[in-house]
Amino acid sequence: MTRQQLFEQIKEKESFLCVGLDTDLKKIPTHLRAEEDPVFEFNKQIIDATHKYAVAYKPNTAFYEANGSKGWESLQKTLEYIPKDIFTIADAKRADIGNTSAMYARAFFENMDFDSVTVAPYMGSDSVMPFLGFNRKWVILLAATSNPGGLDFQDVIVGDDGEKLYERVIRKSTEWGNANNIMYVVGATRPDALMGIRRMVPDHFLLIPGVGAQGGDLKSVCKYGMNKQCGLLINSSRGIIYSDSSEQFAEAAGKSARKIQMEMAEILQRL
Repeated sequence: MTRQQLFEQIKEKESFLCVGLDTDLKKIPTHLRAEEDPVFEFNKQIIDATHKYAVAYKPNTAFYEANGSKGWESLQKTLEYIPKDIFTIADAKRADIGNTSAMYARAFFENMDFDSVTVAPYMGSDSVMPFLGFNRKWVILLAATSNPGGLDFQDVIVGDDGEKLYERVIRKSTEWGNANNIMYVVGATRPDALMGIRRMVPDHFLLIPGVGAQGGDLKSVCKYGMNKQCGLLINSSRGIIYSDSSEQFAEAAGKSARKIQMEMAEILQRL
């Protein structure tokens, strides 16, 4: 998917919502556990209830890998069920030496056909570049994450001018790709970082986790992070998919997604 195609979806749906499919067998409604593939059945109903309001879906692969080969089957079926005009993100946080990264890239882009994959940047250019060799595919590079432990390394000063490590990562990565194939992960709980990152990469899309269950504020994120083409994908996982644990779970998820979409529509009107 191209950047323009993604922006067209945002305009059409008046939304920049990404739904995180972090599906935990222990948290899905009990009535689904008798299904042949309860994870896929859960995802299927969530997608049915939310696809009108979402421009992206982001399965975190850990929740599927934990279930072994059956989990990978659930993930593949989920990916194939997502409407083709919706952006897909493999939240896998992969990267390794070059030939290994090339295999990871083939796995997610050729075999599974995701639009994008999250990538850890800390092994440098040769670990990231193999992911950038695919047409209309995206690298979503970890930058300033929302977890508390992210401060252990990401904010360490690495330059005489006060440059932080996550800023060095972003600055260096602009030499590897561009706004048409690289996005950045910036936590919603880091508005200080968000403002500076938007100055550094004015045209890039930013994937923003942490709105909702982790306490991030949508309006603050938009104030500091939005650009002329929106430039944001706001991820919500638990706040949507676990809105309810009864047999009406999907309906509740749809209502939660719709509520966020309505807020986003109001914000987009100001562009």
